[in-house]
Amino acid sequence: MTLPRPDYRETRLENGLTIVTEAMPHVATVALGVWIGAGARDEAEGEHGLSHLLEHMAFKGTERRSAQAIAEDIENVGGDINAATSVEYTCYTARVLGEDTALALDVLGDILTASTFDPTELERERGVILQEIAAVEDAPDDLVGDLFVETAYPGQPLGRPILGRPETVSAFTPDALRGFVATHYRPERMVIVAAGAVDHDVVVDAAHRFYGVTPAGSGPIAPPATYRGGEKRLQRKHEQVNLMLGLPGRSFRDEDYYATQLFAQVLGGSISSRLWQEVREKRGLAYSVDAFHWPFSDTGVFGIGAGFAEGDAKAFMDVAIDTLRETAETLTEVELARAKAQVKVGLLAALETPGGRIERLARQILAWGRIVPMHELVERVEAVDVEATRAAGRALLTGAPTLAAIGPLKTLPKYAAIAGRLRG
Repeated sequence: MTLPRPDYRETRLENGLTIVTEAMPHVATVALGVWIGAGARDEAEGEHGLSHLLEHMAFKGTERRSAQAIAEDIENVGGDINAATSVEYTCYTARVLGEDTALALDVLGDILTASTFDPTELERERGVILQEIAAVEDAPDDLVGDLFVETAYPGQPLGRPILGRPETVSAFTPDALRGFVATHYRPERMVIVAAGAVDHDVVVDAAHRFYGVTPAGSGPIAPPATYRGGEKRLQRKHEQVNLMLGLPGRSFRDEDYYATQLFAQVLGGSISSRLWQEVREKRGLAYSVDAFHWPFSDTGVFGIGAGFAEGDAKAFMDVAIDTLRETAETLTEVELARAKAQVKVGLLAALETPGGRIERLARQILAWGRIVPMHELVERVEAVDVEATRAAGRALLTGAPTLAAIGPLKTLPKYAAIAGRLRG
């Protein structure tokens, strides 16, 4: 496979801040952003939901710009601006024409270094997030995901919902926001990335201007997470059961990471997968069913997700678990080749837009401290053989299960019975 040769440039400031750009010929726009290696799992006990609130408050005014001015400065040149919070990082991004790169970097630098966290704006945005939390409670297919992770990692920051809880969100102050920024938004845990019609020197100049005088430092590191497993059932009068069944997965640093990803793809990553064919096509037990593997820096969780009628609960569980066990023993060369092709398409499709490229580059710098060439990733996928993929599936089955379910649950098998069937 012949892969395009990327045009990367990388600069690291004396304080540890990394800047990476990738020029893309024939592209008129630039996607750029600031990634911080701190997210929901970096929050202390009383800070649950703070990183997400901080992301919201970033656009609510700075010492130089009002909230309206932030929006207008970007949109006057046809651009857009956004932010996102995950378990392990937070990012602030923009997309503009290449000629407006300096403006976009000025706006991002302004909101990250000079936000005022006005109390009136804070109160307003607090209300928005409380509505967001309430919306999840009303959406069982979203809520079951929060319950699933919380059950897999009980009593740990990794297991807490990113949005926070009403009681914590209601208590946050402007000083709490400033304190989180001062503690975690440190140069050695930050990377500025831009791709498209980009001038590397323009990006470096902005980095020097906004962050060059910030003292070196990485801030505290989140405590290690430990998968536990268990069950959480919410009996509700819904039309169907929303369920996730999980097992301990792998960190993206683990040597079995790629084999586990490929196993999940074979099991339930597409409509040709075993789960889809057995559950949906042959038996009609669920409208959709999938298998997934969520890796983190020091742990991971594997799972199966579906929605089905109450009367099909036992049949679904029997078929899903039997299919999981059988796949771990009989996965074929043809299935693995198909999964590899699907994974490679997913990897390469991310290269087709500037936005996809900056996310990939930022995550790699935060995770590995270097850009991982695409050919290296493809080689790692190709190196996985059938026996390694089967072994990854068998290894999953040695862990304690996690069960999260919402809806009419009277016919759903007991946890002990599910665990016993998984063990065989």
